[in-house]
Amino acid sequence: MPSILIRKGRVIDPVSGRDEEADLLIEEGRILTIGRDLAAKADETIDATGLIISPGLIDPHVHLREPGQEHKETILTGSRAAVAGGFTTVCCMPNTSPTLDSPEIVRFVYDQARRAECRVFPVAAGTIGRKGEKMAEIRLLARAGAVGISDDGDVIASAGVMKSVLTATAAAGLAFMQHCQEPTLTQNAAMHAGGISTRLGLPGWPRIAEEIIIERDVRLVGETHCRYHVQHLSCAGSVDIVEAARDRGLPVTAEVSPHHLLLTDEACLGYDTSAKMNPPLRETSDLEALRRGVAEGVITVLATDHAPHTADEKSLPFSEAPFGIIGLETALAGYARALIEPGHIDWPRLIELLTINPARLCNLDREHVGENGLGELREGGIADVTLIDPVREWTVSESDLAGQSRNTPFLDWTFHARPVMTIVGGVVRMSRIEVGV
Repeated sequence: MPSILIRKGRVIDPVSGRDEEADLLIEEGRILTIGRDLAAKADETIDATGLIISPGLIDPHVHLREPGQEHKETILTGSRAAVAGGFTTVCCMPNTSPTLDSPEIVRFVYDQARRAECRVFPVAAGTIGRKGEKMAEIRLLARAGAVGISDDGDVIASAGVMKSVLTATAAAGLAFMQHCQEPTLTQNAAMHAGGISTRLGLPGWPRIAEEIIIERDVRLVGETHCRYHVQHLSCAGSVDIVEAARDRGLPVTAEVSPHHLLLTDEACLGYDTSAKMNPPLRETSDLEALRRGVAEGVITVLATDHAPHTADEKSLPFSEAPFGIIGLETALAGYARALIEPGHIDWPRLIELLTINPARLCNLDREHVGENGLGELREGGIADVTLIDPVREWTVSESDLAGQSRNTPFLDWTFHARPVMTIVGGVVRMSRIEVGV
């Protein structure tokens, strides 16, 4: 494994608070030294002048479709999309076929991940088959290596089952990640309930369908003390509920995805299925509330909800087409556009939301897994590193999409930030810059 010396970059590490120009030396998959003007030689040298040197980005919410839906994505192709977007670690959701609800399927993911270009960790289901009826063997799933519990794609509608799952998840030392969708309020819904859905003649999906689940679950968290994470927030009222729970000291966190920070339900005009997602795109007031939620520290994790589908599936009529868009390749640029360019947060804060915070959520940080901890830059630590050009202009084309699917509304968008190198365990997995010898 060649040694790598990265010179004169802006090193940002939220854990230590480091934000300075420095060099970083990598040997044998570890960060050997961080410091200014290192008098060191390496097999490969990278001039990082004008670039940010960040801990490897971590996405705690992706859909890699394997097993069972390999025509959309696989663990291998999803990992290629990840490193193209600067991500060194992703956590895959359990809505596969079969469901990730047994230790054997969790171990299958790890077996397939051996060929992946980034680190892949499974999030296992809370109920058998994600049916919300019978609790899965959460203790055994955790022992097999699950880094979180979720029925993502569906909500656990029964409060009784949900309480049991939260209790077991807390005992296993994991966080529960909830897909907040009250099913009786969203039956046949295709998009946000508002003026656009009325104009298009499509069944609407009300905000309260998300809010009511969060409110219920916050009460259950108060009894079970389980770490609880709200996935893909989409509306202003949800931000308020999460904020109130956190103010009470409850172990509640939340994430938001790039599309909910950049798009509104107007993107669905023309019955554009590339803008059909779950939860749906909402209105400008919601978008602004989500951005404020990030700026004010209510929302502490950013996640793509990368959801690949085939072109044929997305070509169906709007009401029949599947929900979801891909997100790994364009996420960092989208977050910079939504959050940094308007001045809501700065780069150190953005990197915190994309590294150590998701690492802590999924027990991947040093506190939980010793010397193998992820999400920070430290001497002796794992050399998962992302280099970011904070001002690089680029226009998204299909050739930029390294995964298996192309379902994104961001084709032909021009962004002004981009990851330019992804290093996983000391190995360069993606590079858009020259490497010297």
